[in-house]
Amino acid sequence: MVVDIEQHTAVRFQTLGALQIWHGTRECAPSTPKVLQVLGLLLVQANRPVPTGTLIDELWGDNPPRSAVTTIQTYVYQLRKLIEREGLAESGEDMLVTRPPGYLLRVRPGQSDLERFRELRERGRESLAAGRHHDAALDLRSALALWTGPPFGNVKPGRQLAAEVIDLEERHRTTLQLAIEAEMGLGMHRELVGELRSLTLLHPLDEWLHQQLMVALDRCGRRSEGVRLYWALRDALGDELGISPSPQTERIYRALLG
Repeated sequence: MVVDIEQHTAVRFQTLGALQIWHGTRECAPSTPKVLQVLGLLLVQANRPVPTGTLIDELWGDNPPRSAVTTIQTYVYQLRKLIEREGLAESGEDMLVTRPPGYLLRVRPGQSDLERFRELRERGRESLAAGRHHDAALDLRSALALWTGPPFGNVKPGRQLAAEVIDLEERHRTTLQLAIEAEMGLGMHRELVGELRSLTLLHPLDEWLHQQLMVALDRCGRRSEGVRLYWALRDALGDELGISPSPQTERIYRALLG
């Protein structure tokens, strides 16, 4: 069977939400939980070898069965058969390669939402550092738009994949912060107020988000709302954590007072 370039671009791996494989409009991810778990770890490390020991640790932690290596081989075999059955590659071994000390999943450019997220995030970060706020905002918002929910949302992760998910969620958070910073630099204060209000309700102890909303409200001529927001943040930090707002938050508050 010959798999042409158009077929390759029709294959998509979705991880920023439920783990799914799409071939055109057909969804064809494995349904067996541990096979899906193996696929998840291979995808988050796409185009890099994943040691068999890492896969064993992901599936069984500190208590692997004696048959762990053989079982991993079985799961890899099942994934290769799925690749062939669904026409994702010319052969299972072509996409899922044995690469000592483990296995490597070949993912082509444009096939993975995770790789696209990483590319857009890095490009947006570089544009922001160079002062190209418009380009930065476009790329960073495009990166965020790839997310449909918690990463690998339909996979019960072991400690390896759980660590990767924590890292991805932190990168999502910092990407959002960079996007807001870029749009603030473009003077989009009115456009950001609604989003920032929602985010501060979801994260009532996040000073950075409150700082951005206070500044946005000030620049929209809504200084009194910014002052009340500071009071609410101060009370929440004191009640929940026993701390006071940071010096930067205090500086923004004093600016609001005029």
